[in-house]
Amino acid sequence: MVILTLPLLFYGCTTSKQNTKKPNIVIIYIDDLGYGDVACYGATGVKTPNVDFLAKNGLKFTDAHCTASTCTPSRFSLLTGTYAFRNNAAILPGDAPLLIKTGSETLPAVLQHAGYTTGIVGKWHLGLGIGTINWNTSISPGPLEVGFNYSFIIPATTDRVPCVFVEDHNVVNLDPKDPISVSYKGRIDDEATGFTNPEKLKMKADSQHSNTIVNGISRIGFMSGGQKARWVDEDIADVMTSKAKNFITENKEKPFFLYFAVPDIHVPRAPNKRFVGSTTMGRRGDVITEMDWMTGQITKTLDSLGLSDNTLIIFTSDNGPILNDGYDDGAEELIGKHKASGDFRGGKYSAFEAGTVVPTITYWPGTIKPGVSDALFSQIDILASLAKLTGQKLIPGTVPDSFNRLDMLLGKTDRGRDWMLEEAFTLSLREGEWKYIAPQEKRTPQWLQNKKIETGLMASPQLYNIKTDQDEKLNVANQHPDIVKRLSKKLDSIKSKSATRKNY
Repeated sequence: MVILTLPLLFYGCTTSKQNTKKPNIVIIYIDDLGYGDVACYGATGVKTPNVDFLAKNGLKFTDAHCTASTCTPSRFSLLTGTYAFRNNAAILPGDAPLLIKTGSETLPAVLQHAGYTTGIVGKWHLGLGIGTINWNTSISPGPLEVGFNYSFIIPATTDRVPCVFVEDHNVVNLDPKDPISVSYKGRIDDEATGFTNPEKLKMKADSQHSNTIVNGISRIGFMSGGQKARWVDEDIADVMTSKAKNFITENKEKPFFLYFAVPDIHVPRAPNKRFVGSTTMGRRGDVITEMDWMTGQITKTLDSLGLSDNTLIIFTSDNGPILNDGYDDGAEELIGKHKASGDFRGGKYSAFEAGTVVPTITYWPGTIKPGVSDALFSQIDILASLAKLTGQKLIPGTVPDSFNRLDMLLGKTDRGRDWMLEEAFTLSLREGEWKYIAPQEKRTPQWLQNKKIETGLMASPQLYNIKTDQDEKLNVANQHPDIVKRLSKKLDSIKSKSATRKNY
């Protein structure tokens, strides 16, 4: 087991010559992409040549997981190396305050210490500001206060207001004469909503998504003003890709870290017209094609600048898939034989494996040999692994749940985690051949009950033999009370606020 030691009080300076030898790092983080949603993981209803290229020429993982089956918790854990439950992190509204504590050790901050220029382009969904946000002035704290040098973000999700881009601290294209107001408590003006003006909608939505209409799509929450600043959904992929490519180009002479948090394939699915009809699966299939194009634009940009051989790409997703997540976009009706979750049970929001097992590929020409890894991997370990890659030591306790798995990510070992924690409205624990799902005593939220997903939530313990029962059909908790007791006790020790790295 790796024990991290105290760092020097001063991280030190590096020469320009040394900096050029440091590998660039790009994390391509897709939204709601399921294990079976790309061709290299078995998809047949959609072509994904750019993702397939990474898999063919890099290391494809078959048992790699995000930390949670929902977006905010997974993103929090990825960037902080800390399980979301330690901070009560849950899916945030679009006007939530910043979830990550400023001054805390984060993935971008660690890489800044190593001399990297850090940037985020894409979905944030980790809150902004302190208290009530004034969208018409400088918005702070945000990504720049937790380790990023540059930020071009969607504040929350594309189905939540405000439907604007924020670059660094300011809303893009905001007209001071048309100030923005946002509310998640009730309607704030007479703007059209999905309830009041359904004739203005491009696609119908459920009651949760039937508030203010922007670009013909009703959202969660209410918004007024900011007409010139509002995005056009069909253009988001182009805007985000352009910003990501610009960041790479502008920083080509020095080491950089890009967190490219692609909004696809989250609802509302509104592909650019170039991708409409590219599959037989309707909007959901078409945005997978769009996502693949975005991925390809990054690799092609790196190639054109001669940076590929000195760049580590990590391609993965924030949680499992879902078909109908609030909009009538034909995802269920047009799915055909496509298996978004692969051969796993569940999906987004679920405690079953499909909630967290996601496509994961590492690609670094000349360093990572092409292959397939069956190692058990959790995204929680990305922070410590990249700290090791860049020569940074971590202060004990600052990232309590992240461990160095660099050799595994680079394909130098097939030894993965001995155990892994998963979050999905309850906690689960994978260890060896066993998976334990802790009882969920709280009432399942009504909005979650309306999703056509097997949540895996029960009032009694669940135990599955993942080795012989991959799709988690046979609960053997009653047959193995000793294993249930042991794993429950271990989970309690992990949950303990006084947990130290020796618990792991």
